[in-house]
Amino acid sequence: MSDRRDFIKKAALGTIGISSVLSCTSVTSATAAVPVVSSGKKGSKPFVISTWNHGLPANDETWKQLKNGKSAIDAIEAGMRIPEADPKVRSVGYGGFPDREGKVTLDACIMDHNSDCGAVSFLQGIKHPISVAKNVMQNTPHVMLSGEGALQFALSEGFKEENLLTAEAEADWKKWMEESKYKPVINMENHDTISMLVIDKDGNISGGCTTSGAAWKMHGRVGDSPIIGAGLFLDNEVGGAASTGLGEAVIRTAGSAMVVELMRQGKSPLEACKEIVERIYNKHKNHRDMEYLQVGFIAINKNGEHAGYSLRSGFNYAITDEAEGSRMEDATFKMSWEE
Repeated sequence: MSDRRDFIKKAALGTIGISSVLSCTSVTSATAAVPVVSSGKKGSKPFVISTWNHGLPANDETWKQLKNGKSAIDAIEAGMRIPEADPKVRSVGYGGFPDREGKVTLDACIMDHNSDCGAVSFLQGIKHPISVAKNVMQNTPHVMLSGEGALQFALSEGFKEENLLTAEAEADWKKWMEESKYKPVINMENHDTISMLVIDKDGNISGGCTTSGAAWKMHGRVGDSPIIGAGLFLDNEVGGAASTGLGEAVIRTAGSAMVVELMRQGKSPLEACKEIVERIYNKHKNHRDMEYLQVGFIAINKNGEHAGYSLRSGFNYAITDEAEGSRMEDATFKMSWEE
């Protein structure tokens, strides 16, 4: 494998060329849990936060890697490979819901404290897109590779091509095909993207996202998860943010970048997340997507303060630190699904 310098040199000489779901995270919640709000106190280091219940095993592996001396980027990769390989997680990686043509297509990105980043979109046949995204960051002069080009790159890096459509996901797809009416799925099982933010022992921030995208999406659709500034953004001088929910709405507002920018202006993670969710609501309240719109953000700042905030009830996130280990917190929210 060529190292980054050799790759860039070859690319410049023209001898190497690489061509190239979010499912709506909606939760019906007639009896929403009382939200647990971040205390706003300075957090310990290291610190890990990620979206949804499948963030717990991801956090645990990330934490283990950090404690074993691995870099934050390597730890994030290891943690996110857990839900990517779990067929029970129906919105990430292997076993994820397919698009309307029955194809499982994956998106992922990763970003370190130096603002180096890598991403893949519309990737098929590779179980661990987070690892391919990391290789894009480390072994190419690019930020994102897509589609066939991303697959070619993954194979050249030694990844194995395999079928990601499980029997269960195929059965669900065939059932959906009976009506073939596209509408984002709103249920407890369709929790979508896993996004993760990490503060390492030195106080540096890194992050990543990975997803199989919206169930029954059009073939070729890409959500916010692989887009730096939408699904994930961080500035090591300020903090980091990551999203979950309807990717189109997050892309329209450059959601995660805007959360970080508000923290730069002095807002707390909770205040910043809340303001961007409100902005998304105001821009979409008369939009065709409003019926099933759910978006949420997690954020951390350099002081270790963290928060989660969502448009509608039901969003939760996983926290891991030295003091309390791993646990779930419920995000505060603007409105319930009944409103």
